[in-house]
Amino acid sequence: MLNSSALNTSAHPVIFAALGMAAAYYGYPRFTAVGGLPVLFGALLAFTAAIAFFRTIRFYPAVSGGSLPVRANVPKRGGFSACSDLSARIGILLVAAAVGFALGIASRQSVAGAAHTGISGERVRAVSGILREDPRALQSGAGLGTLELRGCSGSGALRASASGRLAVFFPTDAIPRLREFGRGSEIYVDGTLSQGVRGQVFRATSVHIVKPAPPLEQFRTGFRLALLDTFSANRAQPRSGAPVWGALASALLLGVRDDLNTEFSAAFFNSGTSYILALSGMHLAVISGILAFFIRRPLGVRLASLFGAVFIILYVFLAGPQPSLVRAAIMYIIGTFAVWSLLKKHVLSILSMAFIIQLTAQSETGLSLSFMLSYAALAGMVTLGGAFHSIFQGRMPEVLGKGLAASLGAFIATAPLVVFYFGSLRPIGIIAGLAAAFLCTLFMAAALAVLVASSAPLPLPLWNVFDGALTLLYRAIELTVSLAARVPPLPFSQPVPVLIVSAALWLAVLAIKKRDDTYRNNCAAFA
Repeated sequence: MLNSSALNTSAHPVIFAALGMAAAYYGYPRFTAVGGLPVLFGALLAFTAAIAFFRTIRFYPAVSGGSLPVRANVPKRGGFSACSDLSARIGILLVAAAVGFALGIASRQSVAGAAHTGISGERVRAVSGILREDPRALQSGAGLGTLELRGCSGSGALRASASGRLAVFFPTDAIPRLREFGRGSEIYVDGTLSQGVRGQVFRATSVHIVKPAPPLEQFRTGFRLALLDTFSANRAQPRSGAPVWGALASALLLGVRDDLNTEFSAAFFNSGTSYILALSGMHLAVISGILAFFIRRPLGVRLASLFGAVFIILYVFLAGPQPSLVRAAIMYIIGTFAVWSLLKKHVLSILSMAFIIQLTAQSETGLSLSFMLSYAALAGMVTLGGAFHSIFQGRMPEVLGKGLAASLGAFIATAPLVVFYFGSLRPIGIIAGLAAAFLCTLFMAAALAVLVASSAPLPLPLWNVFDGALTLLYRAIELTVSLAARVPPLPFSQPVPVLIVSAALWLAVLAIKKRDDTYRNNCAAFA
């Protein structure tokens, strides 16, 4: 028999809208048009949609405890049967998916294509345009940035207008100047245009600043450089150079990994914990949590959440629009509406809203690996991680069980993408990530204390305390990821088997959770 409890209220229309948008975005104009990686992500989304749909209509008695509708036994409510309610519910979800599908097509069509120079690539000798991101220093010493093209020059005094975005490799000696002028400045670069693995790239031999960035961008760049200087100045030991922890503080608080030790950065990757270095929800949680600690009591929860939302917008502007950071910021802002009772506090729906907003506003970002991993990981933490957490309750300490459940959910959800892109899995990251994330949280709190203290003339002994604490935490993080990096990965040549195993694990965990819930409810009835 089907009754009102058989309707799964967790299947909100916005979730299906996000799934429809993702299907259209990654499947337009056809799956092979945007490469194999988005195809694999589309397969993951299709599997998630199937699970959500079948859980909604309760066609899996063994998993959901429901059954097929029997019209003879359907109760009436206000002139409508439960079957009618179910049909209406499915209709709403399908309409939401169709709307999302249309948004996905529009977003995919708005993605800028390849750079257009107006003259043949082999004749291009210089390009000019606006620097659209902070230039990054590579391990080779050169720099990398994205240029929004305005014009180009070729051999034989050719001049032409240009459009689109182009990746530019800058010479080593130009990096300090580009950092000083920063994002938004107009530059002119000489060099050669070539075809790279992911499209056209320009290898510059010289860089000329044509026009500085707008005043707001100049202020941002100056403030950003001042913060980086704070982490590179060793007040405890001025003659010893930058503190050993300075580069990690810049990476965790500002997303600048240019000065991070190469071996240390490789250890994060080899230990399966490289996601910790990418600004995301964890970093926002630390920063906003510290802020809330000081302002929640005098302002109250609602005003504090509003103040925190404004602060996070400014923080994203300062750090740069990194996909995982933008996703976390959008979710925080949407969560602010929930605090003000304007929305329901449903994490998966908030995640879906963030996906729709970000993919609409930053259409090109959807094709990046960091975007896909960010959303897949959090979706796994919310759904599969929640099931693991329910299973672990009462069987292990809550602090350990909650973190392990989230780590397992993220690992299983992202495993096919990781295998496709890197050809291996590093299960040690499930455990190492818990320890490294805890240590990095403490490290970030201490680094923020240094930022605040840097504005006051503190005595040298106090700076020695700060330096000693941060150095100790840095060494602990270094030891943790280095030991985990020694564990060999699991090599895989094809992502499809991993996708099948991940789907099977997903179903198995949901079935175990359902059986476990039934058993606990029966025990509670006899208690």
